[in-house]
Amino acid sequence: MSRPRRSPPVQRAAAEFVRFLRTETTGGLILLGAAAIALIWANSPLDDAYRTIRDFHLGPDFLHLRLSIGDWAKDGLLALFFFIAGLELKRELVIGELSHWKRAALPVVAALGGMVVPALLALAIAGGTPGIDRAWAIPTATDIAFALGVLAITGSNLPSSARVFLLSLAVVDDLGAIVLIAVLFTTGFNLIAAAVAVVALALYAWLQHRRVRTAWIYVPLALITWVAVHSAGVHATIAGVALGLLTRVRSDPGEEHAPALRLEHRLQPWSAAVAVPVFALFAAGIKIDAHSLTEVFTTALPLAVLIGLVVGKFVGLLGASALAVKLRFAERPRGTGWRDLAALSLLGGVGFTVSLLISDLALSGEESELAKTAVLLASAFASLAGAAVLLRRNKVHGARED
Repeated sequence: MSRPRRSPPVQRAAAEFVRFLRTETTGGLILLGAAAIALIWANSPLDDAYRTIRDFHLGPDFLHLRLSIGDWAKDGLLALFFFIAGLELKRELVIGELSHWKRAALPVVAALGGMVVPALLALAIAGGTPGIDRAWAIPTATDIAFALGVLAITGSNLPSSARVFLLSLAVVDDLGAIVLIAVLFTTGFNLIAAAVAVVALALYAWLQHRRVRTAWIYVPLALITWVAVHSAGVHATIAGVALGLLTRVRSDPGEEHAPALRLEHRLQPWSAAVAVPVFALFAAGIKIDAHSLTEVFTTALPLAVLIGLVVGKFVGLLGASALAVKLRFAERPRGTGWRDLAALSLLGGVGFTVSLLISDLALSGEESELAKTAVLLASAFASLAGAAVLLRRNKVHGARED
């Protein structure tokens, strides 16, 4: 009888490293590390080198493809992050929590409240300020990787329904952010390029329907879609979302995994270890000193972003959840109390990736720098406050299990 073949040590180590990258804790820590490096670098004597690298342009001149390295990270690498978000959203809508309206009701209502209240707060605080016509969207976003990473580290004893709730509302939140990006930041619409994008997406959907699996077709088609969407004047990350939503999520008889799950399994480590951290490296590198910190708390627009994320997200998420339960439109997740939901609502204020992206799209110059400083401060406060409450709740749930 022959012994089963063992994979070489290097191959096993690589497989373990990839599995490690797939964990939510790892993704959050890498993201945090990249942001910390950016802040240290941008506030060091080497800050000129940081800005030179970020602003260095690459790519051909045609089809608006000559972009700075920072823009390639924002428009190109983040398309991978949004592709995975599209896959998660499609899975949730078809076979996940959002496929049943009773289970979907609470995270959907919570997510809507967590977008509307911060936006209204931002408009109330900074109404009439130059740039607020688009900057009100900055505090409406929640960072999936960062929020789930904090939950994984500090809330291991919480019921699994808590993670499902946070993931579901973050997915709906991302959908809202995608819609806002598409509506607010589409400029100089090119009808021919948009038609090419529609044809490419239709071909992708047809290939999925025909169960074609070869990457040699899908990779060039995805690149064509990205270029067409970018050239159409729509933010290029929308291409990633659209492709994700068109990917098949139900497995066929005899098929071990559907394409959406296979792609998420393969690409998520690249998103967690490369795409999002590189974006954070070039987006979070802002000058922070006593003057800029004072400006955040004394200038209407960054203050609106800060309060929108810290206060608006918490009030919107928890308030909408309480209203939905009180009206019997939804039910609390099984085993999850109101204090647990309060902790999760605090984590909603971790805007980070998408909030930084919208800051870059909505504003420029010093206004963008101050808004991003507000996003970083709000995300730090929300993650620390959420972690503190989650640690307390973690002990309570742990004692119950004992």
